[in-house]
Amino acid sequence: MAKVWYSDEGFLYAQTAAGKIFQTQDFETWQPADKPSTPPATFAREPVRKPEPGATYLAVSSDSEQTWGLGKQLYRSEDGKTWETLTNYKSDSVIGTGIHSVAVSPADPNQLAVANDSGVWRSNDGGLTWSSLNLLLPNLAVERILTTPSGGHAARINTSNLGVLDLTPGSILWRQHPSLAPASDEQRKQDYSRKLGVTISAFAESSDGRHVYIGSVDGRIWSSVDGGVTFPAPPASTATAGHKVERLYVDPSNWHVALAALSGDGPHVLYTFTGDTWLPLDASLPVGAAYSVTADRTSKAVYAATDKGVYWTKVDLDVAAPTDNLIWTNLSENLPQAKAVDVALDPAAVQLYVALDGYGIYGAPAPHRALDLRLVNTADFSTRAASPGSLVSVVGEKVNSVSAGALQYPLWNNSQIQVPFEAVGPTVSLALETTSGTKTRDLQVVPVSPAIFVGPDGSPVIFDADSGLPLDGNVAHPGQRLQVMLNGLGKVRPDWPTGVTAPTVNTPVVTAKVQAYLDGSELPVARATLAPGYVGMYLVEVQLPPVTNYGAMELSVSADGADSNHVQIVIGQ
Repeated sequence: MAKVWYSDEGFLYAQTAAGKIFQTQDFETWQPADKPSTPPATFAREPVRKPEPGATYLAVSSDSEQTWGLGKQLYRSEDGKTWETLTNYKSDSVIGTGIHSVAVSPADPNQLAVANDSGVWRSNDGGLTWSSLNLLLPNLAVERILTTPSGGHAARINTSNLGVLDLTPGSILWRQHPSLAPASDEQRKQDYSRKLGVTISAFAESSDGRHVYIGSVDGRIWSSVDGGVTFPAPPASTATAGHKVERLYVDPSNWHVALAALSGDGPHVLYTFTGDTWLPLDASLPVGAAYSVTADRTSKAVYAATDKGVYWTKVDLDVAAPTDNLIWTNLSENLPQAKAVDVALDPAAVQLYVALDGYGIYGAPAPHRALDLRLVNTADFSTRAASPGSLVSVVGEKVNSVSAGALQYPLWNNSQIQVPFEAVGPTVSLALETTSGTKTRDLQVVPVSPAIFVGPDGSPVIFDADSGLPLDGNVAHPGQRLQVMLNGLGKVRPDWPTGVTAPTVNTPVVTAKVQAYLDGSELPVARATLAPGYVGMYLVEVQLPPVTNYGAMELSVSADGADSNHVQIVIGQ
C-alpha cells in the first residue's frame, strides 16, 4: 500500500500502488472511495541523527517538532536526536518492512495508521500495539498464478512486494513461501537475453523441456527444439514495434500449439499451430493490453487476461482457422473493475482462475466445460484413472444413464457415477445417454487409484476420529486420530454390491495395502474400509505422532504403492 491518511470526518483512506483509493470508517470493511478527501501535506525533515540509513524523514504538521522516520521500521522523535522505534520486535518489524506512509488521526494523536509493503496497519495506543486492517482490503499485488488450488495443493501466486504466497486450503489467509521459482524464471529470462542480445520478457516450455518459446519486449517470438540451446531467427511477422510479449503458453500435449499475450497497440493475442508461424486472434477482443493467455485445446477454448478484464473464445488451434468473426465473451461482469494480470485453468481444465490487480485470485467453473462432456475423478477433479468401486463425475452435460457392455454404472444427480466393483481395465468404453443423444467416452480403470477428497478451495475432507467433526481450518494436533475420506481404493473384503450404501458395522475392508504419510514419514493406519453410510467412498483412519513439528505439512495415502494427491494440513499446538 502506498499511502494512508485520515479525514476530518474520521474516515481512513488508503491508496494502492496502482492509484486506487479505498476508505473505511469502522476500520474493518473497505469500500472504493468515490470522493476521497485530499491527503494532508507532509514536510520533509533532516534530523540531527538518523536511526536507519536510507529511511525517509518527515513531519505531518509544519508547526510540530515531531518527526517520523519511515524505513524498515517506523520511528518517532520529538527532537530529531533521540528516536523511539514503534514497530520493532527482536530486530524485526511486527508489521512488515517497506513503510511508505504514516498518518495521525486529527481526533486522537494516539491513533496511528501505516501503509507498507504488507498493507495497512493501525495503532490506538501511540504505536505500542498494532492491528492489521488488511483482511477485507483489496491490496494483493499479484503478478502471476504459479499453481491453482487443485488436488489438495494450495494456490500459489507471485506478488510484486511479498514474493511467493500460498493460500492454505480451507483458509482465506495467504502466507509467505520460500520458493525460488520466480527468481529462477527471472534468471532464465536473463540468460536468454544475454544469448540473443535482446531483452526477453517471457518464456514457456513443453512438459519435457525440449521445446522452448521465448518472447521479447519488442514483440518477437523465438522457438527452440533443443531445450533452449539454439533459437532460429523468428519470422518477421511476429515483430511489431511497441509490443511486449507478456506471457507465452504451450499446449501440454502438442508443443507446436502455443499462444502469446502482448501489450502495445497492435495484435494482443497470437497463436501458432506449426511452432513458427503466428496468427492473430484479437478479432472482437477490446482494444487494450493482454497480460496472459491459456487454453484447453480439446475444447477449442482460449482465455485471455487483459486490462479490460478476462475474456474467452472458441477457436480451433490445430488449423489456420479464419478469425475475422471470432467472438470474445467478457467474463468480468461480476468481478471488481480491475485489470486481469493472469488467467489459468486447473489441470483437469474444469476450473478457471483469474488474478486481478490489487484484488487477488478469483475462481469459477470454466465456461467451456458446458460445451464438452468429460470425465473427472470425483475426489479431486483430476484426470487420474478410476478403479473398481470409485466415483467419477461427468461435467459438461447431464446424463440419464451410463453403461459399459453388460455392466450398468449407478448414476446420481445426472452427473456422478460409480464404477462397478466388477469393472476390468485397463480401459472401458462408456456409453452415456444424454439429452442430446448417446455419447461414448473411454475411461481408464486400474486396480487402485487413491485420491483424497478435497473441496473447491483445495481443503481436504478429514474428520476428527473421536468427535466425528471436520477439522477446523485444516488444523490437527499431535497425537490426534484422523479419518481421511478417499476415492479409488479398489476392491474390498467381503465383496460389496455396487451402488449400495456401506454398512456402519462390519464395514468391508480394503484388500489393497494402505499406507499413510505425513511429510514423507509413515503414519500408523488403524483401518481402511468403505466409508460407513456412503456409496463409493472410503475411510482411512490414521494416527498422528504424539510429538511432531508444527506448521503446514503434506498428508498422502498410498494403496499397493500407488500414491494419492498430497493435501495440506496444519499441525497446531
